[in-house]
Amino acid sequence: MALTDHRIFRRNGRRDPAPSRLAYRLERMWLKPVWRRVVRLGLPVFAVTMIAGVWLSDEHRRAILTDGIDGMIHSVQSRDEFMVRMMTIEGASEPVDKAMRAMLPVDLPASSFDIDLTALRLQVMALDAVETVDLRIRPGGILSAAVTERQPALLWRNARGIDILDKGGHRVASVTSREVRADLPLIAGEGGDEQAPEALALIDAAGPILPRVRGLVRQGERRWDVVLDRGQRLQLPETGAIKALERLIAIDRAQDVLTRDIAVIDLRDPDQVVVRMGIDARNTIRAARGQVQLGPDGLPLPDDAAQVAGKTKRGG
Repeated sequence: MALTDHRIFRRNGRRDPAPSRLAYRLERMWLKPVWRRVVRLGLPVFAVTMIAGVWLSDEHRRAILTDGIDGMIHSVQSRDEFMVRMMTIEGASEPVDKAMRAMLPVDLPASSFDIDLTALRLQVMALDAVETVDLRIRPGGILSAAVTERQPALLWRNARGIDILDKGGHRVASVTSREVRADLPLIAGEGGDEQAPEALALIDAAGPILPRVRGLVRQGERRWDVVLDRGQRLQLPETGAIKALERLIAIDRAQDVLTRDIAVIDLRDPDQVVVRMGIDARNTIRAARGQVQLGPDGLPLPDDAAQVAGKTKRGG
């Protein structure tokens, strides 16, 4: 009966309300979000990409597009509000000022887009004399640089010459001789720059004998020798150098040790102080014992030279 009615329905020419298989499957697919995204987004993107690819496949069109984009970017970057017209530098000495101005990648006036502040700051920080720098582009087209320079604290004599160091041991500049900065204390020896803070602490601890201090010498990159006038040398220990120097200063106050003819005072042993007398004091003792006199190098003189030296000393 159902089959007979269906045939009658189609025969009468009325539309079958049931969807076809294709329509049914399409409706089922449309219910899935992924298919809706493909149709609504994927197909338009694909079509636009294809059209753009075909249009850009021509070299002449690509050149026109590139020139148009470059011209638009240039017109925006060249606007007056983006132009840098001058550079101001605060806190810099004349050599640093000249070096910083020479580091500018472009001549002013120039667009701020042509000035890489990060790269310029790294270049400025590479200068030995510069400790910190603050670079900013201020309203009115002004490139402002606030510089803090390293403060000289020491002269360091090394194999390459004489360098000026700050309190942290960082190189500031070079000098041709000590007289250029006679106001700064002098240190010498390899590794002296790495121990600049300790050297400054020793110089501060020298206190009463500071006018006699000629400099500090780093020995074996382990410890310091304090060099005084008249050729005297204080050998400090590897550790506890400041305490050893303060102990010697206390002994000198009580016994005037440093005013005597003493060449070397060895403070490396914390339990005792070893003293090496000067040549004159040693020769006085040797003369009293009838021994051969010593020369400036500390070696015994030949007999004839010793006799001459003895007669000269007696005649004086």
